[in-house]
Amino acid sequence: MSRSLALLLSVSSLASFGGLYCSGIGTAWAETDQSTQVAKRQARALPRKNSVASKTGTAERRATAVESAGTEEVGVTGHVTLSNGVTNRTPGGGMMPPQTIAKSRSGLTRDYIAKQSPTSNPAALVASLPGVVYAGNDPLGTNDDQQGLTVRGLNQQEIGFLFEGIPAAAPVYLLPYTSAAADNENIQSLTLTQGSPDTRSPLYNAVGGELSETMHDPSHHFGGLIDASYGSFSLRRHFIRVETGEIGKTGVRGFVSFSHRVADEWRGVGGTQRYHVDMKFVKDWGRDNHAAFVMSYNDAQQYYLRAPTKAQWEAQGVNFNYNDTPFGSSPGNYYKYYENRMKKFILGAPINMKFDHGLALDVTPYFTYSWGYDNGGTTLDRNNSYLGPNPAGPLQVPGTNNTIIADSIDTYTLAYSGINAALSWTRGHNTVTGGAWYSYFDQSEPQNYQAVNPDGSVPSMWGNNPILTANGSVLRTYDIHLIQQTNALFINDTYKAFHDRLTLTAGFKEVMVTRSQTNNVPGVTYATGQSVAEPLPQFMASFKITPNDQIYINGTSSFRMPASIMTYADRYSISSGKLSTRHATKINPEFAIGEEIGYRHTGFANVSVSLFNYNFTHRQLSTTTYQGGLPVSESIDAGGQTMRGVQLEVGLRRWHHFSPYVSGQYEHATIDNNLSAGTSDGSNTTVALPTKGKRAVNTPEFTAAIGLNYDDGSIFAGFNMNYIGKQYSTFMNDESIPSYETFNANIGYRFKNMWLAKHPQIQLNLLNIANSGYLSGTSSIKTNARSMVVNGHTVAGSAPQYYVGGGFAGVLSFSTGF
Repeated sequence: MSRSLALLLSVSSLASFGGLYCSGIGTAWAETDQSTQVAKRQARALPRKNSVASKTGTAERRATAVESAGTEEVGVTGHVTLSNGVTNRTPGGGMMPPQTIAKSRSGLTRDYIAKQSPTSNPAALVASLPGVVYAGNDPLGTNDDQQGLTVRGLNQQEIGFLFEGIPAAAPVYLLPYTSAAADNENIQSLTLTQGSPDTRSPLYNAVGGELSETMHDPSHHFGGLIDASYGSFSLRRHFIRVETGEIGKTGVRGFVSFSHRVADEWRGVGGTQRYHVDMKFVKDWGRDNHAAFVMSYNDAQQYYLRAPTKAQWEAQGVNFNYNDTPFGSSPGNYYKYYENRMKKFILGAPINMKFDHGLALDVTPYFTYSWGYDNGGTTLDRNNSYLGPNPAGPLQVPGTNNTIIADSIDTYTLAYSGINAALSWTRGHNTVTGGAWYSYFDQSEPQNYQAVNPDGSVPSMWGNNPILTANGSVLRTYDIHLIQQTNALFINDTYKAFHDRLTLTAGFKEVMVTRSQTNNVPGVTYATGQSVAEPLPQFMASFKITPNDQIYINGTSSFRMPASIMTYADRYSISSGKLSTRHATKINPEFAIGEEIGYRHTGFANVSVSLFNYNFTHRQLSTTTYQGGLPVSESIDAGGQTMRGVQLEVGLRRWHHFSPYVSGQYEHATIDNNLSAGTSDGSNTTVALPTKGKRAVNTPEFTAAIGLNYDDGSIFAGFNMNYIGKQYSTFMNDESIPSYETFNANIGYRFKNMWLAKHPQIQLNLLNIANSGYLSGTSSIKTNARSMVVNGHTVAGSAPQYYVGGGFAGVLSFSTGF
């Protein structure tokens, strides 16, 4: 409980922290998740008015109530809600819905999402929000597995991702794969909480906050939406959604959608393909009861894009990639050896019920199943290869060549299920919420090698024809099976006073995680694992100075386990039989304590500003290494880290059809201690690199975004500019990537209704205008890029590898409701 005490002490010092940053801001406390749930119930209880919006905008009323959170008057205007969900009511052109949570929070609504390229994934969509850096490596947003999303310098594995209240990122690896959750046409809203998550959220990794995605609520009437897109790199995408309307007199309504997309990789050769299905059925009954069933299926296939070092980028630029022929100067670098595929199936059934005497129950059971493969090319020695520490040769491969070109194939199967439940009791000015979350995760990940055919093709991408050793065993580097169980208990107590102007909240969450792992390769440690229990207190408060002005303050805590199963696995070199990676024996979870002070104003101009301070211990950084040509996610313990900064967001309501938006952040993030590194002079010693006080990696000092939206009902257009400051890629700060800007624009026209077609429209999206490629983020972090001498010992330098930001692309879309 020492960390809990540390948090209490840090919260007690918030007054002095506020004095340093913002004099005159008083102490007040606010709760977020409870008010959000209450607002959702209020929205569902709204009477159905006889207006155009009430016929088609049930989801919008709920969103409006959530935005109001019980503090503004909820109403429905006469604006028409289009089939694609656009209402033109959200300030900032859909980029600044009102917030009341006592934390930094930003969001997007259909007013913005519907006007972006249908190919963009949610990680790309939030790129202009404060503190966000999106290091996407293709312009269309189709290459979802290779992206670097950070928030306040915290990477995507430190950001919890919720889809309809379901934890959508696979436990352990924690990569969000945001495009696997829902098609853009079905996304009702995206909400980004910068900082720690809500205590009720079924997450244990969200030290950097949480990204929450909700789908469009089904219409009460039969209809649908059709969208067809064509563009750069041979893009072809087709989408259709069918709304059932209310089914008989059951009160059940739903939608089912399907999409298919194909495109070429924007650099190099190869292509991407994606099939996707979304489904949602809901039922409301009584005044405040709601049940839903959601399903998402995604089947994506693509090729890895090669990450260059600085030298390789300067020499070849965007032309640096894998070979387009199977037998070249580097035979293992043929692009077809770097194919990856992921199929993902998500099921959830969130239920919200309200009872007498102030009782309310929210329950979300869920199940997710994912399977696929990752491949990487390599070469093997027929007679001098190893299985673990044991000689494996001669390998059973046809032919007599000593050098064998092979594909390293990593197949995986992930299944995780769980249930999150919360019971709330409101009496007078007080609301107590208690609940529990349980999750079970099962992952199998065997890897093997497969010899390529004489023409260079791969017999089976699923690894069905593995190379065998001399004694008939499958040649592999690892064969892992991991089981993780997560139990969490949480409680919140919220008190409101002064006619609900003051809200005080204290919350506590205890998270218990147990991992057990086996590895079936000879010579390795067979069974490893870890169990941790972390107490996570939170304190929040807000005070409404006026109906349009709010101040808030919070103190939160969060933690995260290492985001790689490789942390628990021994690995031997297949070429030497020597132990290349030993499983970690002492693993410390990442832990963070954060404080924020903020101010919001709503009205014609909406303003949000917050000051934040975070202290980390055992900061876990994710990086990519290569094992037999296969990209492998690793986790690095980067020690302590301090992050301090300020973020700003300003958005205006529509004025003469224009809606501007501006966001920005300044952040000073430093490493708090010296990090250890192995020497390269043959002494087999470990030295401490002088990293204390150095700038944190992947954390630009300045970021900013400007957006401008125009929509007169027929003609619409938009523009977004993002600025990302210089980013270091090594702990020693001896290599970095320069600052850069990105520019996106859209323009379109809506026609009047034509027979069965409702508001057909044409839309053009221009992405990465004036960019032909740039280094957008660090894929492989290193301690030092240049060799250096520490205490008389030499530490060899190692070159970081980088994401390459996409070049220019255009997407032309035709859509209509029916």
